Order: sequence, then structure tokens, then C-alpha cells
Amino acid sequence: MGWRLSQAQHAVRELTQVLEGKGAQVKYAVHPVAGRMPGHMNVLLAEADVPYDQIFDIEEINDEFARTDAVLVVGANDVVNPAAKTSPGSPIYGMPVFNVDEARAVIVLKRSVATGFAGIENDLFVRPNTMMVLGDAKKTLREFITQIKEG
Repeated sequence: MGWRLSQAQHAVRELTQVLEGKGAQVKYAVHPVAGRMPGHMNVLLAEADVPYDQIFDIEEINDEFARTDAVLVVGANDVVNPAAKTSPGSPIYGMPVFNVDEARAVIVLKRSVATGFAGIENDLFVRPNTMMVLGDAKKTLREFITQIKEG
């Protein structure tokens, strides 16, 4: 996904390992415009030893979100905004976005609810199936890991 991953990729990987240890299937979705250059997010995930076969691009994974129990969005904004699919007047209308809004539950980790690069509000953030967790993603991920291990 579009992540603010340069600070959190190792915590994301650790969370994955904890979840997999409890029987969850985890996949990583990386948008083609995520990062500072093409392939940047894949490099960061590789640094955290994320298996390559768990990393999917938008075309490979987008249809799966409707059958997904939970999606964790780390730092992304415009690339998960459903307005790209539903609002013809939106400046991002027609842009390929992840269909995360179709998942049963969406957890979004962001520093704030500020607009993304396109300068528009994200409809995903106010959907009933979305939970916003504001703050530092790395710290929040560490808290998730602790809670899951203890629970």
C-alpha cells in the first residue's frame, strides 16, 4: 500500500509474524505510485525480510478486498480514496485505487486526517467500516503487537 513505511516496515513485518502465528493470512498491497520512486516500497519491504510472494500490486489484489476481514492501511491517502471510483467531479476520479473500502474492517494509521497529495478529503476515513488511529505508525504498530501477543 502507499505507506509511510520508511519508519515502520520492520514493525509491519513483526505484526505480520504475530498475526500469522495466530493463523491469519497476511498479504501486502503496494500501489505503483507509493514511495519516492517506482519500486521504493518493495525495497523497504525487502529490507524487513517480507517474503516476495506476499507482496501484490493493485491488479493482483484489488478483487480480494471484498473477501477480506481486515485491512491495515499505513500512511496512505489518495491511493485508498473511494472518491476515485465514485465521484466524477473529483480530481482523482479514474485513478487506480485499492478497493480497501470493500473489506469488512479497515484500520487506517495516519499522523492526521489531513488531505493527501490531491488536496481532497478521503471518503474512506468516515466510512462506518473504517477505524482511524492517529499518531506515529511505528509506535501504534508496536502497541498492536503487544496487545495481540498478550491477548
